[in-house]
Amino acid sequence: MPSLGVRSLPRLTERHRNLRDRRPLRWDRWTLVRVGIVAAVCYVAWATEQNFGRWYDFFDMKIYHGAVEWWAGGGELYDYIAPNTTLGFTYPPFAALLMLPMAAVGSTVAGWINIGIGVLALGLVLTVLLVPVADRCGWSRWLTVAIALPLFAAIEPVRETLGFGQVNLILFALIMADMVALRRGWRWAGVGIGLATAIKLTPALFIVYFLVSRQWRAALTATGATIAATAAAYLVVPHESTMYFGSVIWQTERVGVADMTPNQSLAGLLSRLYDTATAPSLLWIAFTLVLLAVGLSRATAAHTEGDELTAFTLVGLTANVISPISWSHHLVWVVPAIIALGDQALRRRAASRGLLARARVTPGLREPIWFPWLTGARHAAAAIALYLLFLISPIWPYEHQLPAVSHYADGLFGMLAENSLAIALIVLVAALPSRPGAEPAFGHVAVRIPQTRQAAPVPTREAATANR
Repeated sequence: MPSLGVRSLPRLTERHRNLRDRRPLRWDRWTLVRVGIVAAVCYVAWATEQNFGRWYDFFDMKIYHGAVEWWAGGGELYDYIAPNTTLGFTYPPFAALLMLPMAAVGSTVAGWINIGIGVLALGLVLTVLLVPVADRCGWSRWLTVAIALPLFAAIEPVRETLGFGQVNLILFALIMADMVALRRGWRWAGVGIGLATAIKLTPALFIVYFLVSRQWRAALTATGATIAATAAAYLVVPHESTMYFGSVIWQTERVGVADMTPNQSLAGLLSRLYDTATAPSLLWIAFTLVLLAVGLSRATAAHTEGDELTAFTLVGLTANVISPISWSHHLVWVVPAIIALGDQALRRRAASRGLLARARVTPGLREPIWFPWLTGARHAAAAIALYLLFLISPIWPYEHQLPAVSHYADGLFGMLAENSLAIALIVLVAALPSRPGAEPAFGHVAVRIPQTRQAAPVPTREAATANR
């Protein structure tokens, strides 16, 4: 082939490629500063947990471990009662089968393994939620997630989940995996919610949400996964499955008393307001139906507007509110609520800057508000206030238990503090704003956009004269 006057470059060999990919990481001054910031945040989170947290000692994990160890030794799974307590195993048989391998190790080792899995699950969820925000704002991905992980690990639901040895973060990650699958149009979307429902019944509300929002494939997949997991457990342990669904599931006293301070559901709120051990039945049912309708309708509206994260968050928060028992470690759905509020503030701030830039070159275009630098401030303030509320968790200084002490022993302020988390959940269900178009979950379904109707032309005087 004749030369075109351009000298051919030497071909890049495989050895050269390997040398290029193995270049050492440059630890410049800014990288060291970032690592120092992450270390400082980790220390602050640890110190906060020491000040506002409690002594956990893997309390729940010891119950689970003792139950499966008792079961592996030939005892009845649901007859087990932990020493010095009245508590036993309350999860479905499918969850018991998943927990059975931890009978081979001690309860402390099982607790630390659960901490590792929980932190990994939280890190994956934060990566999914925060990387798009970091990319849009020009932030470092790893620095954003590395700072957020200890910050969110310090709040009440997460630190109690890790300290008690609970499974809430694992269920949280399974459900959020389905959100990612929906956004990307994957056919297996719903499997995570199905497995979570088979482990713990509360996530079944997400299946109801799929039906209400007409996401038929996801609803069918989630229902099928739940039935398949439950049926598989029945084939392996039919006696325990019959016992659980026949009697144990209806024994609500196995979980605890509704008026206990850590129960931050609607039932717990009403029980403490009426200063009784249980909530008034008719009043609780009425308010539950109202909040269920509000939560599902707002979640469906958020899905229609293209904000699946807010839709999932509203469903999770609604499940916390309407459940008869929602301990403070169940409230992990405040994590995406805080992130959604913060992202809303950033989006409004960016939109305001765009309007201001156009106002400088467009005559007659006014600023959106009198003080543009305050745009998004109320959403940012709400996110910060919500984070601080669940970080400090003011319910514990005013903890009371009937019949020994009345819930009104510390007056009105004590009553508000003892129910502060429940009140925050109800406010979020009713008022958490959506972000139209932020994270659509329509999959590969084509969305029809109605065409604008063109106005009929106005006849001119000349045309009217010609028609005459």
